[in-house]
Amino acid sequence: MEANVDISSMVKKINVYKKEKNAVILAHNYQHLEVQKVADFVGDSFQLSRLAADLNPDLIIFCGVKFMAETAKLLSPRSKVLLSDGDAGCPMADMVDPVELKQFKDNNPDHLIVCYVNSSVEVKALSDVCVTSSNAVKIVNKLPKKKPILFVPDQNLGSYVMSKTNRKISLWHGMCPIHHLNMTVHDVHTAKLMHPKHSVIVHPECIPEIVKIADFVGSTSELAKYTENNDMLVIGTEVGLIRALQEKYPNKSIYALSERAVCVNMKKTSLNDVLDTLLYELNEIKIPDTLISSALLPINKMMELS
Repeated sequence: MEANVDISSMVKKINVYKKEKNAVILAHNYQHLEVQKVADFVGDSFQLSRLAADLNPDLIIFCGVKFMAETAKLLSPRSKVLLSDGDAGCPMADMVDPVELKQFKDNNPDHLIVCYVNSSVEVKALSDVCVTSSNAVKIVNKLPKKKPILFVPDQNLGSYVMSKTNRKISLWHGMCPIHHLNMTVHDVHTAKLMHPKHSVIVHPECIPEIVKIADFVGSTSELAKYTENNDMLVIGTEVGLIRALQEKYPNKSIYALSERAVCVNMKKTSLNDVLDTLLYELNEIKIPDTLISSALLPINKMMELS
């Protein structure tokens, strides 16, 4: 593609090809603003996959990271699912080695494996139930009380669920580097000092010490909903969501808890990538049928319990 093609021309081409190919473009909240603007839907990863499944399009372009496009494929097996950037992975999802998880299952057959949806299709296939950051507490509360639980891969979300359910949960040592390393308790204290009238709201992937002193904890969609009803906020999550909320509510006072909270993988997708992926049908997600059926089981269990 020529480098001098301007944004408006790219947007027009995307809209034309999208219609021609019966395609749906999904963009996660952490994507660049210009990518969010050309998407048909913007939101949490699982929410987006369900929306696409209801529409049953011929083509799904997922502007996010690999596990998100995999989930879309699981829910829309008839659709051709493309990832907007073939190298966009998730470090947290990669922190669970399916071989190690299988080994744990074999050694601990009594444990229920609760799998955060931010995980690979291979890990989902080894799990008993999936959860999202918005329904994890509700799902775990409905699991048999006498069954021990292993929560994978995010130790921070698992810790948050444990604090809200009073369940004993073994935690896999995985985490989102953006939430775990790029936001600190010092950031919270600084925010409260600089903006004393603002509420500090954070994602449960943040470390427990931050979650404990935050005014509200929620998924990206819950943080967005909270912002809809409140005017003065410091938000602790990846800056893509914050930039979108600042643009949507220009009269509200919204700050990022940390400007360091930038996911390189989420930011790999450009408008160029969206157009190229749509035009040339790049980066197709293919999952063996046997793996699809196994990975769908914990997702279906989650939907049943929620």
